[in-house]
Order: sequence, then structure tokens, then C-alpha cells
Amino acid sequence: MFPDSSTGYGYEECKATADWLLAQAPVRPLLGVVCGSGLGGLAEMLKDQTAVRYGDVPGFPQSTVDGHAGRLVFGTLKGKPCVCMQGRFHLYEGHPIQKTTMPMRVFKLMGVETVILTNAAGGLNPDFTVGDIMVIKDHINIPGFAGNNPLVGENDKRFGERFPCMSDAYDRGLQRLVHSLAAELDYSGFIQEGVYSALGGPSFETVAECRMLRSLGADAVGMSTVHEVIVARHCGMRVLALSLITNQAVMDYDSEKKANHEEVLQTGQLRAQQMEKLVSGVVSRMELADRRH
Repeated sequence: MFPDSSTGYGYEECKATADWLLAQAPVRPLLGVVCGSGLGGLAEMLKDQTAVRYGDVPGFPQSTVDGHAGRLVFGTLKGKPCVCMQGRFHLYEGHPIQKTTMPMRVFKLMGVETVILTNAAGGLNPDFTVGDIMVIKDHINIPGFAGNNPLVGENDKRFGERFPCMSDAYDRGLQRLVHSLAAELDYSGFIQEGVYSALGGPSFETVAECRMLRSLGADAVGMSTVHEVIVARHCGMRVLALSLITNQAVMDYDSEKKANHEEVLQTGQLRAQQMEKLVSGVVSRMELADRRH
């Protein structure tokens, strides 16, 4: 039912990839950032950059989505050593779920302690508007309901325990930091918080699916992030995740609106600078010496 997931993401493979990257990198990163659709500009904020294309990284999957540059950028962000993914991997590209999340394990083995994930999402909450930034406080893992979880298979204790807790997946201290910074920057008018629901994609959701997700308590819907969060938490990394609401999900059969990828990228450009300012502000105040496991 799912793509073959038996090879290419184990400890030895991830360690070999991490060691290869560290040999190219000017810094040993403590912070990892994942840029969603249209948000690759976050990586351009890094100072003293070294960029590596995914195609050149041993064992790394390839990104095939428009709006995803497909490269790792190393450097410093607000003085903190950082690695940035310009483009991520999705189930709909045909990768096994373990391969889509391999970068999180590589991050961990390079020394990353905290991960900031961004994505483009459809708004389900009627109080949200296009251009809002939602601080993710929880998620609903729909592929996981069907057994498609990145931790399926033999557990390697070198990464984490067999049954990791997910009730605290999104770091509450980092969420509070975003809200306080947003108030200072006068961004509170477009900052929301809520529950993100992940589907497999690549087709956008039907009206019935959007209504179902909303009734389950989802505020936004997308095709990424959740699987990365599960693996990041399994590895003991802190997680902050932000959704840029790039389109309003269609909840009415009489609506003439249609979700499309161009709208996603346009909204990304519109809010990109503010998202960058928010992320860099959070990083400047973030304590990275915390080595909790």
C-alpha cells in the first residue's frame, strides 16, 4: 500500500549523510529551519552561507515541487549556527514516509537542538483570513490513522524511544515567544494559533473533507510538517511550527473559489518578509544551550 521503506533512512545512513554535510559546512548547526512553499527566503537571511544542493547530498531525497529550491543552506542566523532546508519532501512525491523525514534525523546527528518548521496551509477556521500566520499548537495526523507513520518499523533506540509522547509536540515556551514578539512588532492582527491537519495530497481537499476536518477541530490543512514533527520529537528536538494561511479552504458547495498552487506562492511572497522578521526575532531570543532529551 505504501512505497518501499526498508532502506535509506536508518542510523548508519543518516550518520553518513550528517558527517558528509558537516565536512562541507562552516558551522555545526544548533538550529534547523524548514522553509515551506514560497518561504525559501528565510534561508537568505543566513550570514556566511554555504549552500549544498539536495542532489549532491549522499542518500538525500530530491525535491520536485515548484516554490521549493531544493538545497540546504548553512550559516548563522542572529549569531546562532543554523541549517536551513529550502524545500521539503512530501508523501505525494512518491517518497516513503521515512524518507520524507530523514532530514530531521540528519539534523539531530549534526547537532541540531531546535527545529522551526514553516508551511503553506489552507484555512479551515472561518475566523482566519488569507495572509494570517498560525502558530501550530497541535496536529491531527490523518495518514497516521491509516498506519502511515514515520516511526513504523523497527525502533532504533539511538534515535529515540519506541512510543514517544506527542501531547507536548509543539514547544509551549517557543509559542509564547512568538506571541510576545508579534505584539512588539504590531503583528498581532494576523497572528493566530490552532491545530494543523496533514493529508497526503497532492489533490486539494473536497468540500466534505474540509467540513470533516473542521468538525474534528482542525483550524488549517496541509500536506506536510506533521511527519517531520513526529520524527523531530522522537529524536528529542524542540519544535516550533508556523503555518502561513495561503488560501481559504472551500467549505460551501455554492462557492466559485478553487484552491490552486499559484495562490499559495503569491501569498507566500506577500507575507514572506514579515514571516522572516518573526522567525529571526524568535531566533535572536531563543536559548539554544538547552540539551533536553
